[in-house]
Amino acid sequence: MKLEVSPSAYTEAYITARLYDQANADNYIRHTAIGDPELDPVMEELAALPAEDLHRFIEAGIEQQDEVLRSAPQILRDFFDTINTPPSWLDYKAFDPAVRAFYTNAANMLLAFVAGVLVEGFSTLMSKSFSITERMLHQAGTRQLKQVNRHLLEVFFPGGMLRDGDGWKLSVRIRFIHARVRQLMENSDKWHAQAWGTPVSAAHMGFSTALFSERMLEHSTSVGATYSQEEKESILSLWRYVGYLMGVPESILYHSQDEAQKLFKIGLRCEPSPDNDAANMANVLIQSIPIVAGLTKPREQKIMRDLAYRISRALVGNQLADRLKFPKGSSKGVLYMYRAKQLSARLTKDAQSIKSENFLQLLNISQYDDAGISYRMPDHVDSLKSSDW
Repeated sequence: MKLEVSPSAYTEAYITARLYDQANADNYIRHTAIGDPELDPVMEELAALPAEDLHRFIEAGIEQQDEVLRSAPQILRDFFDTINTPPSWLDYKAFDPAVRAFYTNAANMLLAFVAGVLVEGFSTLMSKSFSITERMLHQAGTRQLKQVNRHLLEVFFPGGMLRDGDGWKLSVRIRFIHARVRQLMENSDKWHAQAWGTPVSAAHMGFSTALFSERMLEHSTSVGATYSQEEKESILSLWRYVGYLMGVPESILYHSQDEAQKLFKIGLRCEPSPDNDAANMANVLIQSIPIVAGLTKPREQKIMRDLAYRISRALVGNQLADRLKFPKGSSKGVLYMYRAKQLSARLTKDAQSIKSENFLQLLNISQYDDAGISYRMPDHVDSLKSSDW
């Protein structure tokens, strides 16, 4: 029996998805009406708190500034007490192979992340919140992509997911931002809940966790990365913990590689066909790559942009690329040529040199501020009308 409550934009795809995998399709659609069950009530109770106090208390909680946090509302202190307690299944040592794999394969993983993983993410209704805020469409878009790159770098940094690590802090910061965006969207006439469900829903967050792990492994392997089975399992374990910290409910947080694969597949089947918002966001993403990479000459930008489009088309497939209105063109052989170039580089350099170059490249295209991590929250749906954050 079909679920009675379903955001209308999902209806057609959902009916078909249930024929493929009824249980997981029902679970996915159920979570489109859920945000963050733990943090959303906290943010609702803090809604009347002055912005400066909110920012100060969030920073105090994440940075473990106990004296400041003591003056915060009890509900926020309780939230941090909960999140400061690691889940019973957490094993930090299990992340070590993932860290080693990342610094060997960083260039390929980053390419897969931007040209494959994020493109597939934007093909879903996740694109709506980005489109409404228009943050990616303005100059802040390059900054946001750099912040995404930094999160990736910090998650895989040695010790980054320990309580004092920046991977941990940035993951929880993003969780607060998502909760704040849900508040803003739900109070805006720009978000159509009956059609789209909950903004930054648990369904999309669970789907994203599967994207960043299982799908990242698939795409990065396609462009030349190599992993042992131990490294694959470690990367999946690492992103499961990142998803946990970012508020993905256990009911849609994968437990294994098989579950991650099923979640990704059923998510795509449940999502409606990409619309203009999805196409705009995916194209803005690809077109920002040369700018984030620091290229200033138009010809160099065009060469990199054209290559990025071809690689992305090869990764996500012609059907999705066409729906996202990517430029027409053949992607045949592009992955083979790219892998051959990567292999040539590995044969002429030692492993330590490759790791050092990968680390420096990631630093150059990541957002680092002298003031450190900002814990400010957006205060308007429109990014141009919001205070800096």
